[in-house]
Parts: sequence; structure tokens; C-alpha cells
Amino acid sequence: MADLDTEPVTERHFTAPTRPLPAGAWDSHAHVFGPFDQFPLAADCRYQPPLAPWQDHRAMLDAAGFSRAVLVHASANGFDNSTTLAAVQHHAGKVLAVAVVPEDVSDAELQRLHAAGVRGLRFTENGEQLGAPKSSGMLGLDALQRFAPRLRELGWHAQIWAKCRYLAESRPWLEQCGVPLVIDHMGAFDVTQGVEHPSFQSLLGLLESGSTWVKLVPIRVTQRRWLDAGDVRSFHDALLEKAPDRMLWGSDWPYIAMGKDLPDVGRQIDLFDRWTGDAVLRQKVFVTNPQQLYGDAA
Repeated sequence: MADLDTEPVTERHFTAPTRPLPAGAWDSHAHVFGPFDQFPLAADCRYQPPLAPWQDHRAMLDAAGFSRAVLVHASANGFDNSTTLAAVQHHAGKVLAVAVVPEDVSDAELQRLHAAGVRGLRFTENGEQLGAPKSSGMLGLDALQRFAPRLRELGWHAQIWAKCRYLAESRPWLEQCGVPLVIDHMGAFDVTQGVEHPSFQSLLGLLESGSTWVKLVPIRVTQRRWLDAGDVRSFHDALLEKAPDRMLWGSDWPYIAMGKDLPDVGRQIDLFDRWTGDAVLRQKVFVTNPQQLYGDAA
């Protein structure tokens, strides 16, 4: 595992935004980790996550002004979703979860996860090639094809963290899989290629299906410091223009593998406000859109 800082995240990393969030705002993407003696990391974990228990997550939500949230299970804990589910339970109905499970998971276990607040599974393709071998706690896009019928039966969505070129390559069958698709980290495009690049244009085309959603998380695609993510602005604008009713916002707290230059959630929201300046759009991204996707399934 990588030797990264494991100190607890402190409140200096989750101040309030300059402009208060609207009532009912959602943070659609965050993770929790630890305590590690209670929720140990997987033996083949590829990174050392920060200590970020549910108490710190709740403090972040409260400081920023979020009413609801979605926790995404991270691969650091392998296929053991316990830390995420425990946090959901502590939040008492205000938080839902996206899980990761082995392919041989039973229907009974999926039903148990649903009762515990899970509303989707995460599929990851960010290796050097599409379909590269995965560590525990990761499902590839090929697994989505096999899981799709079970997701439909549960009313769940598929959350996808994949490089933009892999989304483009997989677009024909993704459009036919029959479940809502939630694209992580703005589609993980290469900012140096520009918005006219075929892979990003394919992502915009995928949005035409009406069942694809995108999480706006500039800090994961910028090649600059997180607070100076101007290289992402044109992509951000293009996504919002294409499908304003299916854009979501995520903090990505507690900022895995980002060294010591950790983002601040309030300043991230300020960045969104500087780029948009539209009260109607702000209401959609932070409240109406996530309520439609997640809240109706709560």
C-alpha cells in the first residue's frame, strides 16, 4: 500500500461555501474509511486511504450545508461494504450508498444491501487497457453486462468510473443495458484533448439516451491545482449545456491519494458558483437532480 498521510481529516477541509446551499442539497459522491481496527483494509489494497470515519463525514455535510448524501464504497476495503453501510446507518435515513460486490453475490445478499440503503453498484475501468485485471473491491465494465438484469430488478443504477475512451468504446452496449448510468468524475476525460475530441463527444452523445447522469467533480480531472481548475471549465460547461437535468455534484471527500494539497468542500462549491452563476441550474444540480435519481429510490 502507498505510504500516504493517515491523519484524521479535520474541519479545516470542510468549511461552508460563500453562498449557502439551497435546502435539501445533496453531496452525491464521498467515501468513509475507518476506524481501521474495526474496518480493516483489503490485503491487496493499492493505496492508503485517510482516516475518515462517519463522524467526520457528518461534520463535513453539516459544515457545507448538505441535507442528503451518497457514499460510494471504495476498493480499499475490498468487497466488504461494512464501513460504508455502518455510516449509512449512523446517518439515519439521510444517506444512501453505492456498493461493490463479487460477481457470485447471492440475490439474498443484494436484497440485504438494498434494505441497508444501497441503490447502485460501482464498475471501474481506469487501467492501462479496457478489461485489465482488477484488485478485490473492483468490478469491470464487462461485469455490468452480466449484472444489468439484477440491477433492473432491484431498481438500482450502475455507477461507472472509467476513462472517457473506454466509455466511448463501450457506448453501443451501454446505451442498451437498460439501467440508469451514473458517470463518475465527469467521465475521466483528458483535458489536453479538448471538448471536440471524439471520446468526449461520445460522452455527450451518451447523455442523449436520457438515462445517463454525470457527477461534476473537477478536482479529479484537472491537471492544475484543485482550486485553479480552469482547464476543466469548457468540459463542465458542455456537460451542463447538454443535460442540465442529469448533472450531479460530488465533493469526492476525503480526497483519496491527493497528497497534502487537500480540497476544501466550501471552496469547491464556490468554484461551481463562479462557473455557473445560475440560481435555477444550482437548484437542479444540488437538489432537484439528485432527488430525482436517488431520493425517489430512498
